[in-house]
Amino acid sequence: MEEKKYGTRAIEEAVLETWPNPSPQRRYTVRMATPEFTCLCPRSGFPDFATMRISYQPRALIVELRSLKLYINKYRDVCISHEAVVNQILDDLVGVLDPYWIRVSGDFNVRGNVKTVITAEHGDRE
Repeated sequence: MEEKKYGTRAIEEAVLETWPNPSPQRRYTVRMATPEFTCLCPRSGFPDFATMRISYQPRALIVELRSLKLYINKYRDVCISHEAVVNQILDDLVGVLDPYWIRVSGDFNVRGNVKTVITAEHGDRE
């Protein structure tokens, strides 16, 4: 049996990590995009491709980017709908960050002549 590559192990073991917010005295917005997001269609098993966009206003914590990258890559082998994955990512980020406000948007590639963009938000934006 072939040993798993270090990247595969890192993705399998990934958890969202946080850092202290360096400027908790002010509200500001963090914006990130992951243009190589993939998951699997729960009906067909075919891959779905998207750009995930995450924007949030942190309180005490910010997300550590390497852990976010690995966490996002966990979905590459998960059968999950567009709606479910966007909401799951939002819930997981809210759980570790407790931000003032956060938005997760999944901009999925055209599939079967249909373009899908799912956006979910939590909290109040200043």
